[in-house]
Amino acid sequence: MVQNKIYSLLGLAQRGGHVASGEFMVENSVKAGKTCLVIIATDASENTRKKFSNMCAYREIPIMIFGTKEELGHAIGKEMRVSIAVTDHGLAGAILKQINDTAKKREGM
Repeated sequence: MVQNKIYSLLGLAQRGGHVASGEFMVENSVKAGKTCLVIIATDASENTRKKFSNMCAYREIPIMIFGTKEELGHAIGKEMRVSIAVTDHGLAGAILKQINDTAKKREGM
């Protein structure tokens, strides 16, 4: 249920023009200082995870591992996506909160 909220927020961010998706676009967005949150698919390669983890850690940008490539792509109305950058502070905060709430609920089970 909470995952649906996360995907809905990603779709809202996409419709509002606050999403960069795909490795090249996400990397450019992060390096340009426009990114508030990076989401990496759970089934992304270890190299991709390491690349974005290092890039985001250096720039102090939150990064979350969430959803599959297919789920992330579907949420923003595209084909499979390994990485998504959210460029709006409010939406990034809401998505981050929902992901953290999901993690807490799993730990409580």
